[in-house]
Amino acid sequence: MLKPSSTSLASPRIDLNADLGEGGQYDEAILKIVSSANIACGGHTGNAHSMRTAIRLAHTNQVAIGAHPSFVDRENFGRCVQHSLPERLFEQLCEQVDALIQIAAQEGCVVQHLKPHGALYNQAANDAELGAILIRVIQHCQPQMRLVALAGSALVTQARAAGMQVIQEAFADRRYNSDGSLRARTFPDACIEDDAEAIKQTFNLVQHQQLQSISGEAVAIHAETLCVHGDGVHALHLLESIRTQLLQLGVTIASPDQ
Repeated sequence: MLKPSSTSLASPRIDLNADLGEGGQYDEAILKIVSSANIACGGHTGNAHSMRTAIRLAHTNQVAIGAHPSFVDRENFGRCVQHSLPERLFEQLCEQVDALIQIAAQEGCVVQHLKPHGALYNQAANDAELGAILIRVIQHCQPQMRLVALAGSALVTQARAAGMQVIQEAFADRRYNSDGSLRARTFPDACIEDDAEAIKQTFNLVQHQQLQSISGEAVAIHAETLCVHGDGVHALHLLESIRTQLLQLGVTIASPDQ
């Protein structure tokens, strides 16, 4: 169980998010726990029905709605490195985000943020060309949307320089390299399967703004939102545990808009 340290909480407020609408069996229950949802919109998975279902559930539970676009790569769930033509990628991402925005509008909701998925997320973190495309997508589709980006990445600086509002993100259930990048999913230890380890990492992120890298080094990370992958086998139990123990620490769990 998380225990308060002798120092005061550096971050008494945190957003708790999950990637949803991806065919996971716990979406409805997860949307009663998180404060933000990143909804797959057709690139790696998802369709109009799954988007509408997730939006309705998010709205019912007062959860902030975000677009979760990807490289168009359903076969590999958007997790393989791609080198798409810039204009074609821009068009594909706009198509995905616009689809979610339109369905959200039909349901009386607003898409409040954009979080790229999978390989696009990881590549864009330090690829200025991909970063520029994501910025253009937001400017074209809905300029008020915030961009969710890997905490401490070059994309955070790039997007802020372009006038974007950025939400820096860390992961409760992923391991990190010593440079603050995510351990690639090609490695079998990329994901944290043990609840106790994930909770410990959450505690270190929220209480101390750091975590331990795969090589054992302390990595400083300032995150405003924490993600647990909604399609994970232990996702629901882990999210319940994290929420309970954050609340016990006196941390307010709320989306950036609340």
